[in-house]
Order: sequence, then C-alpha cells, then structure tokens
Amino acid sequence: MASTASARIVTELHDEPHIEGRRITVKRIQGLVEGADKSATTVAEELQVDLSDVYAALHYYHTHPDEMEAVERQRTQREQEVLESEAKTVGDYKPADEENGTSDSD
Repeated sequence: MASTASARIVTELHDEPHIEGRRITVKRIQGLVEGADKSATTVAEELQVDLSDVYAALHYYHTHPDEMEAVERQRTQREQEVLESEAKTVGDYKPADEENGTSDSD
C-alpha cells in the first residue's frame, strides 16, 4: 500500500518526481521551502497546490535520497549538454542521440 504522504507524487510522464497532474517537481518544492527558506504554506499558496502536496513532496525528497541525487545528476548533465551545444534556444537543442538518429528504443 502506498504511503499517504507520497500518494500524489508520481514519476510517469516526466523525468523526475512531481505532483500528480502538475508540472511542479519535488525538487522545486524542496528548493523553495528549504533552499529559499519559504514556509510550506507560502509555497502552497504561490504554486496553488494543497499544503499536503508540499509536505508530500518534502517527505518524498527526504525518503528517496538516491533517486533525488540521480535526478540532480541527470539535470546537471542536460544543462551542461545544452550549454555545450550550438543551440540558440531550448527548442533548437537536440540531444546527441537524436542528432545521430539513435534513441534508447533502438
């Protein structure tokens, strides 16, 4: 049975854990509450989510440290690839596997 605290935290459809039905990531909520020192209530109001979703995201972040570290490594790698590419906009950027005509499904 899934814990109540993470019931609305999902990983399908996005590359990282987020609030179900929203594009608000666990890492973003953690960064706002713990990094920017905002209260959970303030973050819930600013993002227009339930306060329980903010607490669920924080709970998920702290109970899945390996997954969250992997997410951060993947994000850092993507950012570095974009910086090293010649893309002028995010829309112009194509990962190396797409440029070579390969993908994970090949």
